[in-house]
Amino acid sequence: MKVFIIGVGLIGGSFALDVKTAYDSVTVFGIDQSEKHLEEALSLGVIDAKATYEDLAQADVVFVAIPVNALTKQLSKILDLVNDDAIVIDAGSTKEAICELISEHPKRRNFLAAHPIAGTEFSGPSAALHGLYQYKTNIICEVEKTAFKLQEKALKIFSDIGMRIRYMDPKSHDIHIAYTSHLSHISSFMLGKTVIEKEANERDIFDMAGSGFESTVRLAKSSPAMWAPIFQQNKTNVLETLEAYIKNLQEFKQFMEQEDFESIYEAMENTNKIKEILKGITVKH
Repeated sequence: MKVFIIGVGLIGGSFALDVKTAYDSVTVFGIDQSEKHLEEALSLGVIDAKATYEDLAQADVVFVAIPVNALTKQLSKILDLVNDDAIVIDAGSTKEAICELISEHPKRRNFLAAHPIAGTEFSGPSAALHGLYQYKTNIICEVEKTAFKLQEKALKIFSDIGMRIRYMDPKSHDIHIAYTSHLSHISSFMLGKTVIEKEANERDIFDMAGSGFESTVRLAKSSPAMWAPIFQQNKTNVLETLEAYIKNLQEFKQFMEQEDFESIYEAMENTNKIKEILKGITVKH
């Protein structure tokens, strides 16, 4: 099996590593706009060989893991170049714009819109991890528009690398992911920004930062080149989540100003229910 990875960073590179672990007879080719990334991926054993778009006609599987603004520009071209038996899978964090873009493409049947809910705050080929996708959820949109035999090919790969499958329409995906992922990243970036601005006047603030700060601001280390386009493509849903989040922050601020600490306690106690929700998710995994 010939697997082509377009974008050999954390997401694409980890997929490459997991596929190589799951299958003996697989050759992984890497395509990336950065020659440095390709050389690094090759030296680390993430890919077996470098390739270009002109080689895509040989592909059995194409896994596209590039920023969503680049994806909207490149996906039609990628589909133009693959053979009729190849499956093209994307890993973008937004789905509605991408699905709409290629809805009338002659090779729409060759495309599977997917979003693996997996990753870390790091980027580049050196961030690729064995087992990143194990027990992770993979959201698939518009599966009915993908040729059945190609669905089967993709689903077998996902199963073999240990993923769980969830089906969802693109619009619902973008709404839900705005709350569970995109808002988390915005919160982390803005918390980091707030503390950095304060640190300019109080140089020892980071000496006082504990594990709570570190875990909360972890996502602020994520790549702006990946996340700014995600916020742009999912603007409407992200704005909705921000309005809800800001409303809760303003309410908390009012409680503080009014010295209504009983209401603060109740708000936190009610939010503690998230422990059971997250515990249920962990058990399912």
